[in-house]
This record gives sequence, C-alpha cells and structure tokens, in this order.
Amino acid sequence: MNRVKLMLAVGYLAAAFQAAAWGLTPEGEPWTPDAQDQRRALPNVSAPPERREPNLQLPPRKDEGIVRRVDLPKGEKAVALTFDLCELDIATTGCDMEVLNFLRERRIPATLFMGGKWMRTHARRVRQIMREPLFEIGNHAWSHGNCALLSREGLKAQVMWTQAQYELLREDVLQNAREAGEPEPDIPPVPRLFRLPYGRSSERALNDLAAMGLRIIQWDVAAEAGDTSNLKRARRAGRRVASMVRPGSILLFHANRVPKGTALLLREVVDTLQKTGFRFVSAGELLGMGQPRTVRDGYFTSPGDNRALDKKFGADGTGRRTPFTGR
Repeated sequence: MNRVKLMLAVGYLAAAFQAAAWGLTPEGEPWTPDAQDQRRALPNVSAPPERREPNLQLPPRKDEGIVRRVDLPKGEKAVALTFDLCELDIATTGCDMEVLNFLRERRIPATLFMGGKWMRTHARRVRQIMREPLFEIGNHAWSHGNCALLSREGLKAQVMWTQAQYELLREDVLQNAREAGEPEPDIPPVPRLFRLPYGRSSERALNDLAAMGLRIIQWDVAAEAGDTSNLKRARRAGRRVASMVRPGSILLFHANRVPKGTALLLREVVDTLQKTGFRFVSAGELLGMGQPRTVRDGYFTSPGDNRALDKKFGADGTGRRTPFTGR
C-alpha cells in the first residue's frame, strides 16, 4: 500500500470510529441497536446536568391549558404520533430502536418527549435523533416529576435542567458537524412543547409552565394497554386503538422500552390508519392546522384516572423518597 492509500485508509477508519461513537450511520440506513439500548444497561446518574439553566429562555406564553387533540377542517385526516422517553431519578431505562427505525423506514414524522436525565443517559442516541428531520423533540421533565406534587422550585428545575441538557447535546451536534466540514443541521434551539409526566398537573403548574414558555401537549388516545408482545395480541390491540382515533387525535406511545411490545402495536396502528386515509404529522404541525381542544386537568382516558399514581412513584413521581427540589 503506497503512502497516499495508507493515509486515506487511516482517515476512513478514524471517521468510521467517530461516527460509531456518535451513533451515526449513512443516510437511509437503519440505526443499529446494541446492548446500551436495553433497560438498566447504562449507569444511573442522578446528579444535575453540567448546565442547570438553558442559555435561551423562552418568552412567557398565555396559559392555554392542556392540549388533548386538535379540531381540523373538514376532510383533513391528520394525526400526531407522540412517544415518551423518560426515566426516574433512581434508575435508567432503554431506547426502543425498533420503534425509531420503523418510523424512519416509513418516513413518518413523530414527536418525542424526552426526559432530561434520559437524554443524558442516552446522549449518543439523542445526538442521532437530533439530526433526523422527521423527529420533533419535546420536554418531558428531568426525571419524570409529577407536576401536581412538585414544589415550584422543583418544577422549575425539572423543566430547566431538561432544556439545558438539550442545549448541551445540540451544541455537541453542531460542533461535530463543523469539525467534519459539514453543514450544520437545522435543530431547534430548545424544545417548545411539554408533556406532563403521568399526565398530572395543577393550576399553579399550568401557570408556571406557561411562564416558562412551554405549550402542554397531552393526548386523546392512550395507545398502550396490556401485553402486545406477540403478533396476535398486537393486531387485536392495533384495531382497537385505531378505532378510537379521529382527525386531529394525538396518540400516546413510549419508546424507552417501557412497556413491552410497543413496536408491534405501532406497526398495526399505523397500517390500519393509513389504509383508512390518515396521514401523520408532528404535534407542533398539528397545532397549526386547526383549533386545539384543551382541558385544565390531565388524564389518560377519563378525568381522575391517573391520580392513584401520585402515591406509586416516590414522593413526587421521581422515585425519590424525599421531594425533588433541584438543589
């Protein structure tokens, strides 16, 4: 091998190694799952992010309540698929690459509501996701704090730590693109949409979230219910979920490997909806297509059905025995 060929080979290997470290693959190729995507595979770190507040603070919004769906013009059959990716203060969760690859394979836009701690645990995957134009990223609190129980300072930290962690990873992506001599990808500076952990809130929290500039997105179709880890069950559940969808619906799924069987269920739901003329848009796009329908108290399928969760996951939903304060 002559000197030029040797230098080219070394350069190619270095680039491939860096791409692997960042979780990047050539455009159009599936993202390769690995052991780090499993639940509890990565170390749990409960410390704050390197930056506790984002450099960019969103301007305050008027309190518009909790969006459950959007009323669309007659004849428009658009819906939004949304996925929560989160973990508590006390443990790590995974990343469902089968879900993400299915969405990419079918070119389906989706909104991913990420917890800030989950972002840090799965930083490699988040940098990868940020470069995918199909995916919109929303804020899902730092460690799944229950907004009906958090103190004002705890709520602010759950939100701001997540915004800051997003900024840090976005800066990494832009810096990597510059160093590689590539155009900087178009990545929003910070998330503008917020998903309530457990769907729970309070009047005070709604006001505080609006003051932090965030729009609260709930759902009107909670897709996951029961075991869908085999094809027969997934098909039956998929038909049930699709029957609940209306134009302007917002569907709730998860992509953190909790619960199991989401990928099979998602495929059945998507296939059924597409056969009946539905198309998919991000939650942000859906908001601009019609009149959002809002409520003042979040829930899964009927008012009050999530209040029992207040006592199940620690002092304030984060898994901790003591309240989360952000100190």
